[in-house]
Amino acid sequence: MWFRNPFPHFHKDADFQIACDQYTDRRNRPNGGFTFVRSNVRTLQFYRFWYHARHSFPGMHDQDVLNKIKFDPFLDAIGLKVRFLDTAYFGGFCEPARNLNWACTMHANCCVGLGHKIHDLNVVLGDWKHYMSLPADSRGSASLTWRAPQRCRYVSGVDFRSCSEFCLFF
Repeated sequence: MWFRNPFPHFHKDADFQIACDQYTDRRNRPNGGFTFVRSNVRTLQFYRFWYHARHSFPGMHDQDVLNKIKFDPFLDAIGLKVRFLDTAYFGGFCEPARNLNWACTMHANCCVGLGHKIHDLNVVLGDWKHYMSLPADSRGSASLTWRAPQRCRYVSGVDFRSCSEFCLFF
């Protein structure tokens, strides 16, 4: 879900920028739900490499293949600059943006089942509508955050009900 202009938060020097499930550094697990790519020779070479790499990892999803090749020396050899997008601006259900004043996007990652994703994205949309209905001068001081995830609670062994640091509610 796209809330506000993300362009000011892109890295000026990067060729390939991608969302991630949790934000730390290049060890991040890529999440193809939001990607910004500069069209140039490096990214064309990269996409060809990524496409052909699928043969080395049969049966794997494109994100998983990317996770396998993100440290390949070929990327350094072509000079590709890869950056992960900070979840403070490009959040998801694994790690939602904690501050609605900064949030640009929300992705339904870490969620199994289309019905669960739709439900929780509708909750996010309701939260955003509530936030936008506040007077503009009070939004900046508002300590509002997301009520989601709700149905997207158990993914890869993560119990979102016990994650007090980012499962905050209105």
